[in-house]
Amino acid sequence: MGMRAIKSVADRILAACALILLFPIMILAGVGVLLSDGRPVFYRARRMGKNMTPIVVYKFRTMYTGADREGSITGIGDHRIFPWGNFLRKTKVDELPQLINILLGNMAVVGPRPEDVDIVEKYYTQEEKKTLEILPGLASPGSIFNYTHGEEFLKSADAQEDYVGCFMHIKLSLDLYYMEHWTLLYDVRIILRTICVILICSLTSQRMRYPMEYERIYGHLRKNGDD
Repeated sequence: MGMRAIKSVADRILAACALILLFPIMILAGVGVLLSDGRPVFYRARRMGKNMTPIVVYKFRTMYTGADREGSITGIGDHRIFPWGNFLRKTKVDELPQLINILLGNMAVVGPRPEDVDIVEKYYTQEEKKTLEILPGLASPGSIFNYTHGEEFLKSADAQEDYVGCFMHIKLSLDLYYMEHWTLLYDVRIILRTICVILICSLTSQRMRYPMEYERIYGHLRKNGDD
């Protein structure tokens, strides 16, 4: 059995175990959405999957009903996000339903984050489309960077323009680095890094450094807010 096949089996086992362990948290998250803004509890996001095949990605809904018509990219203090949804986003609990996607086989635990279909078709370069040669993931170097430093780049009134103009390309470069250096051990490290970063950012005000992939690509390591 090849390493990719081992990864696929391990992904499903991890996803099943995580769903069982985190089920009480998911129930609480769903009840919070119901009390905050009613139904539906889940948001079905159309995203680009492996080999340019669109997939439906499941999330807990964090924005008011119909708010996604204004665009899929959210900025600082986005008025479309209700308070409980903001908490779910901060703790990344809103992403937990994607464990179902992993069981279905259209996502992995670690891999480039699935992107909005329209953004992929309009703004991805040919090089960046290489990130679609593998299954999209729940965690990646790009997603860690987005979580810790995304707000630095999405400050203007037009968050989507900020995103596709600059930030998205940096994020994708980190995921391309991941693909070029992939090992099972690298996946384990990304999982542990993701958990640590979410806990630190959720429970403290500690400023996070740029990820090591950024240093490898751009030649220096920055801190949040540095020039």
